[in-house]
Amino acid sequence: MKEEIMYVVDSLGVTHQEIVERPSEPITNLFVEGGLAGMIVITLLLIALFVAAWKAPKWVKEIGIGALVVGIFWTLRGLSQMLGVFEMFGEANPTIVCGGLKVTLISTIYGLIVYFVSLIIRVIQKPRI
Repeated sequence: MKEEIMYVVDSLGVTHQEIVERPSEPITNLFVEGGLAGMIVITLLLIALFVAAWKAPKWVKEIGIGALVVGIFWTLRGLSQMLGVFEMFGEANPTIVCGGLKVTLISTIYGLIVYFVSLIIRVIQKPRI
């Protein structure tokens, strides 16, 4: 369980803090929140990475970079959507902005993880001295 500090306004209009327990998010929620199409592409690149490590070792680096690029592209697409919504409504609550940034960065983090896995595979495959 995660604990969050939440600001609550009572019936008299007085603002005070409350600690609220919130269940942690399962991985499937992160997969959907990160953008289903982009996350599927990055997952397919992860699968291709393992196949390439076995069949075509020279492609490992390129597939890892491809996953990173897809993650960054999907993050920029999410930021563009988020800014479009803010433009439509005018003002934006900082809490909503932070939540939007958190969601848009999910695909970049996933792409970085796949890229890191590709670097580890390359180090393992390099010939020893």
